[in-house]
Amino acid sequence: MKRLWTIIGVDDVATSFRWYQTLLGLPPSQPAHDDFGQILDGDGTVLLCLHAWGEHDHPSLHSPAHATPGNGLLLFFRIDDFDAALERARTLVPVLDAEPGINPNTGTAEFALSDPDGYRVMISAQ
Repeated sequence: MKRLWTIIGVDDVATSFRWYQTLLGLPPSQPAHDDFGQILDGDGTVLLCLHAWGEHDHPSLHSPAHATPGNGLLLFFRIDDFDAALERARTLVPVLDAEPGINPNTGTAEFALSDPDGYRVMISAQ
């Protein structure tokens, strides 16, 4: 099996780390480093990597000032606890970007919200 590790630039790794753990219903833990953290599923699968802007001289992670965070990127999570995720999401943001509805392409329920750095996050039922 091949796996994709999506890495996004964030202002504060620890804050974003807690945000994603809460949204995805994962037990709280701390990122391994101040400038990099991996959001892991219960089986150890990497779901998302968080990288501090400007660290390690990666060209696409220099600064959000060079491009709007999330431009061309949609973080799409298919989860098995949709209703609970919706409740968690409502505690993380004042307003959802898109209220729950059925996606006509997939036939599954989904909703959208923005993370603390402005990335668009879609949550879809399995």
